[in-house]
Amino acid sequence: MKLINTYTYEIKKSKFIAYCYEINTKEEADAILENLKKEHKKAKHIPYAYKIDNIIRKSDDKEPSNTAGTPLYNLIEKENLNHILIAVVRYFGGIKLGAGGLLRAYLNTAKEGIKRKED
Repeated sequence: MKLINTYTYEIKKSKFIAYCYEINTKEEADAILENLKKEHKKAKHIPYAYKIDNIIRKSDDKEPSNTAGTPLYNLIEKENLNHILIAVVRYFGGIKLGAGGLLRAYLNTAKEGIKRKED
């Protein structure tokens, strides 16, 4: 497992931090997610998506359905990525973004994280 890149985005006092990792096994993904939970104990949500060949996992981590995990996975597919984990840590700033705002914030954060990987 290798950290490819991180990217931080802030909107309406909420902070979104994307982590993009190169991974080879489900166990590596599980370990990374566990470490992110320990490192970011005060974060409200850590949705993620990953793809390792035919192994696909995604989670909204208690965000409204399909506002985080599915858009992250769709980005992986759109960019033809494999052996990748994208997790976005969210610190809630007290102002609700709504489902559309959440979806855009997660997706934009992940897109920038992936884009910077290629720089």
